[in-house]
Amino acid sequence: MTMTTLHDPQLWFTITEPAPGVFALAELQQDDQVRSYLVAGSERAVLIDTGTGIADIRAVAEQLTNRPISVITSHSHWDHIGGNWQFEEIAIHPLEAPYLDEPSNTLSLREAATPEHLLGPLPTGVDREKLEIRPSTPTSLLHGGEVIDLGGVELEVLHLPGHSPGLLAFLDRQRSILISTDVVYPGPLYAFGEDANLPDYLRSLERLADLAPTLRLILPAHDSDRLDPRLIPVMRDAMAAVIDGRAPEQVDAEKGTHVFDGFEIYAPVAVAS
Repeated sequence: MTMTTLHDPQLWFTITEPAPGVFALAELQQDDQVRSYLVAGSERAVLIDTGTGIADIRAVAEQLTNRPISVITSHSHWDHIGGNWQFEEIAIHPLEAPYLDEPSNTLSLREAATPEHLLGPLPTGVDREKLEIRPSTPTSLLHGGEVIDLGGVELEVLHLPGHSPGLLAFLDRQRSILISTDVVYPGPLYAFGEDANLPDYLRSLERLADLAPTLRLILPAHDSDRLDPRLIPVMRDAMAAVIDGRAPEQVDAEKGTHVFDGFEIYAPVAVAS
């Protein structure tokens, strides 16, 4: 059962505890609706992604646990790395590491903080024109297959490319919980752009579809606190249809939009046409 566990004094994060020691930090007042996850064991904690950087995510994380906190970055897109600079220990896949200091990250953040992208006010004292995503440097690299022991809680690292080359998700096998990051969520799946790859995305969905029957809880990075595991095979089949030439419902200069029940797929126009 999801319950509110903390009132964020910044009035920015909505914080819930979908499983014991697993906290969702949701930025619901910005239209990307990004969610970062703090997972705490008896010895240490990891913060999976650090959000947009609009508010102070470290201050919130430190109110939720007294364990030492390190960061695992699922991938290098701006809305998942905004607070990286606040932490001393950062792990990421080697294919994503070079992009943590992209100057365009700050431009993307400031655009995302404009009124048309906000569903509520910025935190008190935050000036949009001064927002920035500072460069961060990884202290360790993850390739997939590692098991991170937090003390009574183990997270298996899954390398699931497609949305981006080094995208990582995290599996708690003992409790049948998947933190799916940007691989699957009940919204538009971004399978277009310079770093996206549709065949890779399909292979990642095939891997998750095999895993889906064993999952009790899927915690996505966007749009909702939950994803029904039964939706993953549907997403797999939908991605296969897009690759096979399915006609999109909408096309613009950047992408084709393929509409399905419960989600969409944004695909390259070359695939969509």
